Amino acid sequence: MINKALNHLEELLITFLIGAATVIIFISVAHRYMSGVDIPGLQDWLLTLDFGWAQELCIIMFVWMAKFGAAYGVRTGIHVGVDVLINRLNDKSRAKFIVLGLLAGALFTGIVGSLGAAFVWENGAHHAIFSALGINTGDLPEGPTTPDLEWPTWIVYCAVPFGSALMCFRFLQVCVGFLRTGELPHHDHGHVEGVDEVPLSAPGNEDKVFRLDDDMHPHDKGPPGPLLDHGDKKDGGRK
Repeated sequence: MINKALNHLEELLITFLIGAATVIIFISVAHRYMSGVDIPGLQDWLLTLDFGWAQELCIIMFVWMAKFGAAYGVRTGIHVGVDVLINRLNDKSRAKFIVLGLLAGALFTGIVGSLGAAFVWENGAHHAIFSALGINTGDLPEGPTTPDLEWPTWIVYCAVPFGSALMCFRFLQVCVGFLRTGELPHHDHGHVEGVDEVPLSAPGNEDKVFRLDDDMHPHDKGPPGPLLDHGDKKDGGRK
């Protein structure tokens, strides 16, 4: 239940970030070009709008999308991997190397997440949290802000510990699943989500529709209809 909710939250966040960033970029570019068009009234109104923050916001959104998208890639198995040598090993040795690789990935992302959390804490998160709880901050620095949006940078950098922690969890999740079932998540690039797959016909007959008859005409996809020769046409189809 919790894992399913986490999956939906992960997918929703990635979809929102990439969709919102695309819309913001489109509006910003359209505003930039339309501001140069000499249309009375419209041009003056467009020049009053400030989209200088759009580039910074889109960069932040793409950074967050990349971090959480990497975790999504681990869960669905869409990351590119070089496994030529691994697949040539016997099943027992192959399983050991796969588990080793998954645990190494979990260790690496766990270390990155821990370092990122420490950086975020020292970059102003401790001041914001202490202030919100009514604790005396003393000489704790508030931390820098972004140039255009003037957001606290610790909020932006939270993508590192959160995304890395989720990716570490996904590595461990895939590792446990592999130990239980012996299978890794695999992404079929030819499958489209929401589209039902049409089963192929029997082996060797996949191209039956496109084969030629003796008279060099392709097969008809529909059921064959009654064939009448010239003699049938003359006597109304009676012989």
